[in-house]
Amino acid sequence: MISSKRLNERIETLGKISEQIEGWEGVTRLALSEKEKEAKVLVKSWMEQAGLSIYTDPAGNLIGRKEGLKPGLKPVVIGSHMDTTFNAGKYDGTLGVIAGLEVAQHINEEGIEIMRPLEVIAINDEEGVRFRDGGLFGSRAMTGKLNKEDLNLKDENGISRRQALESFGLNPDEIKKAVRKKEELELYLEMHIEQGPVLVEAGVPVGIIQGINGRYFGQVIVEGEANHCGGTPMGMRHDAFIGASEIVIGLEEILSDYSSPTVGTICTAEISPGADNIIAGRVVLSGIDIRDLDNSRRDSIVEQLKARAQEIGSRREVKIEFNDMLRTSSAMCSSHIKERMLIEAKNMKLSYIEMPSGACHDAQLMAELCDMGMIFVRSTGGSHNPNEHAKIEDIALGTELLSRTALSYLS
Repeated sequence: MISSKRLNERIETLGKISEQIEGWEGVTRLALSEKEKEAKVLVKSWMEQAGLSIYTDPAGNLIGRKEGLKPGLKPVVIGSHMDTTFNAGKYDGTLGVIAGLEVAQHINEEGIEIMRPLEVIAINDEEGVRFRDGGLFGSRAMTGKLNKEDLNLKDENGISRRQALESFGLNPDEIKKAVRKKEELELYLEMHIEQGPVLVEAGVPVGIIQGINGRYFGQVIVEGEANHCGGTPMGMRHDAFIGASEIVIGLEEILSDYSSPTVGTICTAEISPGADNIIAGRVVLSGIDIRDLDNSRRDSIVEQLKARAQEIGSRREVKIEFNDMLRTSSAMCSSHIKERMLIEAKNMKLSYIEMPSGACHDAQLMAELCDMGMIFVRSTGGSHNPNEHAKIEDIALGTELLSRTALSYLS
């Protein structure tokens, strides 16, 4: 039986493992940090309680596994992540790991016989906040998409990802051993809070996902000329900040020609010198984030933005440089998994809707290895902030649906 009490206790317990930063009330548990290490030690103990054997691959993915009765069968994998953004909520990612553990605990406590193996994976560094590379590091490792530069990236304290992995007792030189083969996995399931308003508006606790948006993640550097605010006439300026501002507005104008699920955001701006009485000489726009279920449409928007930026650069006499950092393809959920979820939801008399995922998840990369399905749980208060919330009743329903779906393939 799925335990709402245990689910809630574990969410609350992990939610307390966070950096303590003055003025912030949320959870800050960045990938490969000391706080994430503390959280993973706790999750390992829960994996042991659920009867799972445990290992960590060279990319930092924490994997718990229960063998099935029939040797040679491929495993059903349930996964999500435990790292957070800055000042985040306690449900994003963590909920999926805890739900997977609850499925394993249910199997263990009830003595349910499974034919094929079950794996529960806490996937490393989904958010990408610490090393600012767009995220999905652990699933990129499992799908063979990493390169040396991914290991050499440094955080704001000058610590490289290589060093951070080594601090966890891992050997980055063996990173290729994290790669999983296509013939190795049966299917991948992930449960996640919605991080949006659709389920609330629909008045239902659960969403069965149709597909996950593909993502472009990049950066643009605008190089102008720092100069005196009073001594430089308006017509003789090369103001990087004005050029960058036009790029931000330009993206919004481009996107006004499209509708959901097409979205775009520019997340941060770094202005140099960033001081009073000085015209900005350099602006770095980071976290250029464009998402769509249609990969070609997303790529077209990226190219439109680049063309708009170059036009702005020419007109304002500032230099424009784009850096493409990450591009992931959209992924459709497997029809047979979705059909199984629909059947189980009806058996539960569960209210649900089918919907796309605007946010990116490890599931979209895992879909390159095996069939994939996702469940959303209704959430409020937005996401990536301390107000993020999900009712335990909704969480329990989502976990029950996850469990029934997994068991239909495990048994």
